[in-house]
Amino acid sequence: MDLELILPAAIVVAIMLLVGLPVHEFSHALVAFRLGDGTAKLFGRLTLNPIAHFDPVGGTLLALTFIGSAATGSALGFGWAKPTPVNPFNLAGGRRGEAMVAAAGPISNLVLAIAGALPLRYLLANPELATQIPLIVLQVLDLFVEINLLLMVFNLIPIPPLDGSKVLFAFLDRRTEYQVRPFLEQYGFFILLAVLIFPPGNSIGSQIISPIIRAFYSLLVGV
Repeated sequence: MDLELILPAAIVVAIMLLVGLPVHEFSHALVAFRLGDGTAKLFGRLTLNPIAHFDPVGGTLLALTFIGSAATGSALGFGWAKPTPVNPFNLAGGRRGEAMVAAAGPISNLVLAIAGALPLRYLLANPELATQIPLIVLQVLDLFVEINLLLMVFNLIPIPPLDGSKVLFAFLDRRTEYQVRPFLEQYGFFILLAVLIFPPGNSIGSQIISPIIRAFYSLLVGV
């Protein structure tokens, strides 16, 4: 247990609840609005106000899992904000419009990861300057990059109810979509749980997600 990472992890969770998750959901709402669907605006979700997007269960779970995992050195977490309401029938572009709305959230997490990686990369490339910065600042930047990459990759898993499923459906031909979409939307949550849990200790999801996160982290931070 690395207890020194508990405080930085708690700070990162607070930043995500106040900024990260609201930006993610706002991105969905903004793209939907630009494509002709005002549902999110009607429900007061076209805003960066964190209160409008906060989900008590998802936020609490994110705090517990991320802080707990950071203390063990894995920096993984699972949680969510209040889903942004979207009416796909109002969107210009049909399935492609739906895919654009879905992809906007993960893309916002990539942008946030880049925003955290730029100063972290600069500091790591200049050790003399880094030694003058409190260690907790470096830890917060590191964990901030990791959690946003995690949310980006996780949300792009092509299994409902995750954003990646909408992107997948947009690239399937109509016949294939009609065949697989009802099944995935009905059983997707259970399939996702199985992917994330089994086999215990080294799940299929972890085997897929972790290398992708490491690759993106190395590309952005340079280590």
